[in-house]
Amino acid sequence: MTSQHFKAPWGRTLFIASAFTTLVMLGVACMLILNRQIPWFVSLPLPPGSFGLMIAAVLLVPLGALPFIIRGYAVTEDGILIKRLWWNTVLPFAEMRSVEAEPLALSHSFRTCGNGGLYSFTGYYWSQQHGHFRAYVTDLNRTVVVHMKNRTAVLSPDDPEAFARAVTTRLHA
Repeated sequence: MTSQHFKAPWGRTLFIASAFTTLVMLGVACMLILNRQIPWFVSLPLPPGSFGLMIAAVLLVPLGALPFIIRGYAVTEDGILIKRLWWNTVLPFAEMRSVEAEPLALSHSFRTCGNGGLYSFTGYYWSQQHGHFRAYVTDLNRTVVVHMKNRTAVLSPDDPEAFARAVTTRLHA
């Protein structure tokens, strides 16, 4: 049986947050490189060589978030593949109970550990409606909730209804 692939489009919120943060971080790094002096808002004396560390720290923020980008989703014979930049995360059918398209599933949720909008919304979240769950989201408006035996995941494929149908079909096959 072949797998079905779904894109992970970036929503407006993710695009704006990612672009703004990346530009600010690159701007601060450029300012440090070109000026070679402490920015006006830092009043503490810094030890020699600290500019290199400051530049590295500023650039590591976007570089650290880059691997967690969600490139897409695939419904395979065994489960759902969440395609990252360099690896896949698997949600196996053996643990799955149900899947439902639920727009705005991340609204009114709190991030307990993870990324809140730099190239993705990923990590551990909590809401009254879903309790603790993992998010693998790029578009806050197109979300799907995957209920598993011991956990819940929220994804954002390009066509939530078709994705939920594809998973449900494989789940009950």
